Amino acid sequence: MSDVLKPSRKTPPPEIAALSPPLSPKSEKADLKKSDDVVPIDINIPDNYVQHTLKTQKELPPIGWHNWWKEISWVSTTVLTVTPTIAIVGAFYASLQWKTALFAVFYYFVTGLGITAGYHRLWSHRSYNASKPLEYFLAMAGTGAVQGSIKWWCRGHRAHHRYTDTDLDPYGAHHGLLWSHIGWMIVKPRRKPGVADVSDLSKSAVVKWQHRFYLPLIIGMGFGVPTLIPGLLWGDYLGGFVYAGAMRLCFVHHSTFCVNSLAHYLGETPFDDKHTPRDHMVTAFVTIGEGYHNFHHQFPMDYRNAIKWYQYDPTKWFISVCSMLGLASHLKVFPDNEVRKGQLTMQLKKLRRTQDNLLWPSDSNDLPIISWEEYLKESEKRPLIAVAGFIHDVASFMDEHPGGRHLLAKNIGRDATTAFFGGVYDHSNAAHNLLAMKRVAVLRGGQPHGTEELAIPPSQKLRIARYNEMSSPYSSTAVSDTETLLG
Repeated sequence: MSDVLKPSRKTPPPEIAALSPPLSPKSEKADLKKSDDVVPIDINIPDNYVQHTLKTQKELPPIGWHNWWKEISWVSTTVLTVTPTIAIVGAFYASLQWKTALFAVFYYFVTGLGITAGYHRLWSHRSYNASKPLEYFLAMAGTGAVQGSIKWWCRGHRAHHRYTDTDLDPYGAHHGLLWSHIGWMIVKPRRKPGVADVSDLSKSAVVKWQHRFYLPLIIGMGFGVPTLIPGLLWGDYLGGFVYAGAMRLCFVHHSTFCVNSLAHYLGETPFDDKHTPRDHMVTAFVTIGEGYHNFHHQFPMDYRNAIKWYQYDPTKWFISVCSMLGLASHLKVFPDNEVRKGQLTMQLKKLRRTQDNLLWPSDSNDLPIISWEEYLKESEKRPLIAVAGFIHDVASFMDEHPGGRHLLAKNIGRDATTAFFGGVYDHSNAAHNLLAMKRVAVLRGGQPHGTEELAIPPSQKLRIARYNEMSSPYSSTAVSDTETLLG
């Protein structure tokens, strides 16, 4: 069963609320300090924290030939270079057995799920609750991916979500594809990442256990298990070390890194285009389901990345199966109504871009207003026809009219409203739209009450307008976020 996201604190009944005065900010903080061992690190940050920090925090100097060796993060650089070196060199000495290959793929998914289902969706975003056995399994599996401890990884990821596309984002995509993929780990960050609270993780027994035994867990899960299982079961110690150990680790690393890089560059933005995250099936295949990143950044506490049944998201499927087995609970799902609002907003924006590239009839406020006598006099000089209160110049369409030139000619200088709206022929929407493009004037008193509907061409009855454009007296509106439908 999936739980809709709910406020973390329930509103007290009116009778209780009336008896209990609201807590002041100071008493809230004091109560928090009494009830929790660890106070959230961001509890006292100012309202203008981002702007203030970017303005006052000093960046490290630019990297050049004179200082590059001082700016390298040697620990992460060693891990990211030695591992592929072992895999490439080892491949010349260890033949790949099919059993080892299958196990390497299997262990890739095990350790990858440790990151996606564990580090990411469980601990970073708290998108579901996990039983203790599942927590320990995910902690050990995630350690086998060798990407830092849960606490360190989640602290950086929460900062990434809070400060997306700013200089407080530890692996901001605005710095370039290479930087967001791997550069931020190779080079020391130019400034500290923005503050992000992980006090909840500091109270987790599993997180503390993993943090305490992280080094032996890396050795055991990163290389021990993938070496021993092939070795003990079918005698392929070297192949297990090379393929299930080193090579598998390279793939897991870059699979995760693609979430920071490709998922911010490749694909579409079906839910929101405020920031760089995007959705793409290819990225999803590469990242064990994390490629529907536009959805994820818009609804980060949802346990899903893919919301359609056919979209590739094995992490979601894994969590769902764990829920069926009683190992996971309280799977959070963002309200479908709000998800669909995001989709509608983006669809309206696409329609608006299409609409802005089309030519539309002149606004009635921009057209001259003429009397019936002026209309009759002017129609003697050029082919003008009155329809629904507007004067139309049909000179360019006389020889193109499907019914023949004579039908237009006989209505020059007349009111052809009845004939146009079904009296002679019930014209198509395309004809209505085209006629509106030929407006040259407004007939004074020529729009009787109740016929306003005839004056609006079909293409404009569902025209997309922004909230500050809804000034037409002939418009009715249905508002959705910053875009509206005039209909």
